[in-house]
Amino acid sequence: MENKIDNKSTGTFLDNIHDEDYERPYLSKMVTSSDMIFDNYREKESLNGYWNFQIDQYDTCIRAKWYEEEYKLESGMYQPVDYDFDSWDTIKVPSCWNTQNERFYYYEGPAVYTRTFRYENRGEERVFIKFGAVNYEAKVFLNKKYIGMHRGGSTPFFIEVTGLLEESNRIIVVADNTRKKEAVPARNTDWFNYGGVYRDVEILRLPETFIKDFRISLVPNSNFKKIRVQLEVDGRQLNEKAIIEIPKLNITKEINCVNGKADFEIKADPELWSPEKPRLYDVKVNYLFDSIQDKVGFREIKADKTGIYLNGQRIFLKGVCTHEESVPNGKAITEEEIMENFNLAKQMNCNFMRLAHYPHTEKAARIADKVGILLWEEVPVYWAIDFKNHDTYKNAENQLTELILRDTNRASVIIWSVGNENADTDDRLEFMSSLAKKAKEIDPSRLVSAACLVDTDNLMIKDRLTDYLDIIGLNEYYGWYAPDFNDLIKLLDNSNPQKPVIVTEFGADALKGARGTFDDLGTEDCQLYVYRKQTETLDKIPYIQGTTPWILYDFRCPRRTNPLQLEYNRKGLLSEDKSYIKPAYYVMKEFYATKKY
Repeated sequence: MENKIDNKSTGTFLDNIHDEDYERPYLSKMVTSSDMIFDNYREKESLNGYWNFQIDQYDTCIRAKWYEEEYKLESGMYQPVDYDFDSWDTIKVPSCWNTQNERFYYYEGPAVYTRTFRYENRGEERVFIKFGAVNYEAKVFLNKKYIGMHRGGSTPFFIEVTGLLEESNRIIVVADNTRKKEAVPARNTDWFNYGGVYRDVEILRLPETFIKDFRISLVPNSNFKKIRVQLEVDGRQLNEKAIIEIPKLNITKEINCVNGKADFEIKADPELWSPEKPRLYDVKVNYLFDSIQDKVGFREIKADKTGIYLNGQRIFLKGVCTHEESVPNGKAITEEEIMENFNLAKQMNCNFMRLAHYPHTEKAARIADKVGILLWEEVPVYWAIDFKNHDTYKNAENQLTELILRDTNRASVIIWSVGNENADTDDRLEFMSSLAKKAKEIDPSRLVSAACLVDTDNLMIKDRLTDYLDIIGLNEYYGWYAPDFNDLIKLLDNSNPQKPVIVTEFGADALKGARGTFDDLGTEDCQLYVYRKQTETLDKIPYIQGTTPWILYDFRCPRRTNPLQLEYNRKGLLSEDKSYIKPAYYVMKEFYATKKY
């Protein structure tokens, strides 16, 4: 396969500086959800560590094709080049470049990562490189060849490198966190624009035919007595037998794959997963020379106009929102930091968390499975997306599909969210309703929602998108952006939703230690007052079946510049380093303690 990119020529050796269409040739190798591989608990080799790194503000690596490493002319004479990969400074992978050097704190644009690594074939027939996430776009090169491009800064992607590896290899990744009108998210957000290769980079060695996708869940409405298994294999031998084992359920079943796929049900009587008792089962699947395993919880989630039901029992979703961020690591949060967040939520009597506003690391859902926290997972269809743009929709749908395929076996994940705070227009309705339908098509076992805006003209819950949702998410800031609490009471009285509502955002800014009367904006006392009024009001509304106040801890946001904010969104119930708990935290803790179902 020919991998060389041939840009159009202007008839001069400086043609690359004149070509403003230089990116177009790279679009032909877009890596998408169709390239996803089931990799839970697979043996992988890490390419993490220290990579050579260089800011590339003018995207010259792509324009001038540095990755081809043409140091000599055809005549044999050396020519000058504008790079020296191995003499560049190094940066840690995974990490966000913003946290690694103060010179890069606000940098937005392309940056080049490179390293070398050795490879020796150990009997594997196929090899893939997995990137956990690169924000927002990644172009990848291996041994002077272009091998693929991915869009979407929060979902994983896999690139096959079978036949391209040598004894010594150079990999180059151009990461680009430029905000773009047609992207998902678009130009304007309310969080910090981190950049970089900020999740793990790993090598997978696989047989020629391998298990590509594996999904397992309870069959809805089966009285918790049937398990559905979906299997897909990739390779030349697509019509062989697979064996699934769940030892603790005394299940060993042989099934036939036809044209690489199998979809079947198994009778079973599992102990159900719940936040109170997060029971997980070891599951193993064999197909020819490939073997995979997972740790899976079995539970059923449903909703109707009377409420939300987990395993047939009504449940109030006692939650809180959180961003994927820490002071030292930005978006590259550690497992210890994830565990700290879950512990803080549990101490607040939470059974639920909204992971906003993009897919968080897959480690979060795995840990939530173990500790017993229900999750809302979301794609960044946020604010003013280019809803008329077909390519924008394809990007959003691909990110949603990658998220669902990644976390489909996580019992903790009960809601897929297709977006946040978008105005109710015709174009938006077509765009987001299509996403909702896509989520249901891929995964009918979970609920679909979105965080919707208040209809401020009529003071009611009214959004055409809700016709396509199982649960209505409602963002409202009465007592803060909308100061009059009486309007919240009117809104709730005027509304008659025929579906459960989760108040997905409410809150107020408070700088830690700032005191005053409840009228003093930005103080702990003002935030405390807002939380008391909110919980008193929401507690009286029967159709409200959950709350996730905004937000667990303060987070970076450069649009927020007053002396109390200092480039942080200060609506956290804790300070940004989580060392200080604000009084409103205890209001939520007490409120949730009263919710017994």
